[in-house]
Amino acid sequence: MPPIALPPTMHRVVITGMGAVTPLGMTAGDSWAAMREGRCAIGPITTLPRESLRFGIAAEVHGFDPLAHFEEKRLILLDRVAQFALVAAREAIAQSGIDFSADGIGENTAVVIGTGIGGEQTHDAASRRLYAENNPRTHPLTIVRLMANAPACQISIEHKLSGPSFATVSACASSNHALAQAFHMVRSGVADAAVAGGTEACITLGVILAWEAMRVMADDTCRPFCKQRHGMVLGEGAGVFVLETLEHAQRRGATILAEFVGAGMSADASDIVFPSEAGAAKAIQRALADGGLAPQDIDYINAHGTGTSGNDPTESKAIRRVFGAHADALAVSSTKSMHGHALGAAGAIELVAAIGALRDGVMPPTMNFIDPDPECDLDYVPNAAREKPVRAVLSNSFAFGGLNAVIALRRAS
Repeated sequence: MPPIALPPTMHRVVITGMGAVTPLGMTAGDSWAAMREGRCAIGPITTLPRESLRFGIAAEVHGFDPLAHFEEKRLILLDRVAQFALVAAREAIAQSGIDFSADGIGENTAVVIGTGIGGEQTHDAASRRLYAENNPRTHPLTIVRLMANAPACQISIEHKLSGPSFATVSACASSNHALAQAFHMVRSGVADAAVAGGTEACITLGVILAWEAMRVMADDTCRPFCKQRHGMVLGEGAGVFVLETLEHAQRRGATILAEFVGAGMSADASDIVFPSEAGAAKAIQRALADGGLAPQDIDYINAHGTGTSGNDPTESKAIRRVFGAHADALAVSSTKSMHGHALGAAGAIELVAAIGALRDGVMPPTMNFIDPDPECDLDYVPNAAREKPVRAVLSNSFAFGGLNAVIALRRAS
C-alpha cells in the first residue's frame, strides 16, 4: 500500500478580478459607485402583472440586453441566471488579466457559482406552458437551462476551465459558500485558481408570490436595522471573482484587489426559518479564526441585514457576542437597502462592497434609515457613506435552513 499523501503547503489567496451585474449597474465598478453614493434601485416591478402582486416592488436589473452579450444561437441554452453569471465572469477575468492558457493554469482552475434557485425564468415558462396553456410538450433544452449548476458549467465551457466545477445551493448563503469552497481549494493547493461567486434571476411571478405568502416582504422599501423596517425586498444579479495564490498573482504582476484570508461556516441546527444568534456568531468566530484575525482587526462588516423583524436583531446580537466592546467601534451596514436581496447572489454582490470599502476606505451606507431600533444597537452607517481607512472586513450571509457563511478579507499589502 502506498504511503498516504500529506496535504500541500497552504497558500495565501488573493482576489485579482471582480465583475458584477446588479440593479445598481452593469459592472462591478458602476455598482460600487452607486453604493458609495447611496443610490437605491428598489422600485415598482416592471416585468410582471402588478395586479397579481400584493406589494409589487423589487430591485430589478434594467437595461440588460442579452443580444449585446451573446449570439442568438447561444441564448437558447442560457437562462437569465446564467447570462448574468457569464457577463460578470467576463468582467472579472478581464480585470484580473489572467491568461488561463499560460502555464496550463486553466487545467486546474475551479469554477464555483452559488445560486439559491437556478433557472427560475425557464422553470416559470415551462410551468406556464404546461399548466396554463395545457401544452404537454416541454422545450428540449429546459433542463440544461434551469439546472442550478448551469452557470458554473457555462463559465467553465466558455473559458476552457477544466478544474473542479460545481454549484452551491444554500439559499441566501449560496454565494458565500461558493466563495468559501473556492478559497479553501486554492489555499490548500487543490486548485491553482478559481472563478467563484453567485447569481440569481428570481423576479418571476411564482417566486414573488411565494415570498409574499411568507409575510416577510416590505410594502415600501428595504430599511435594515431601522425601527420602521417592514421586511425584505427581492433583487437579482450576479457577482463573480477571480481567486489565485499570492505567489501566482505576484509572478505575473497582477493588481491585487484584496487578500482573502478566511471563511467561517455553521448550521444553526434548530429552526428552518428563524435565525439563531449562536449559529451566526459561530460562523463569524470561525471566519476570524480561519483568517488569523482578532476581533479588533475588523473595521467594517457588510451585514446580511435583510430588513426583517427576525434577522436584524439576531445579527446585531451575534456581532455583539463575538466582538464585545469592539462592537461599538465597528461600522456595520447593509447594502441590501440599495440593491435588494438577491438570495443566492446576495453575498457575491455584497463582496463588491466589501472590496470597495477596503480599497477606497469608504464604508457604504445603510439607506432608507429613519429611527434606530433599541434591539439593533450598532453603528449602521445610516444614509450616507463614511470615509475611514479599513484594514479588514467581514461579509455575512445567513440563510433559511440556518445555514451561515462569513467571508473575511484583508487589505492588500
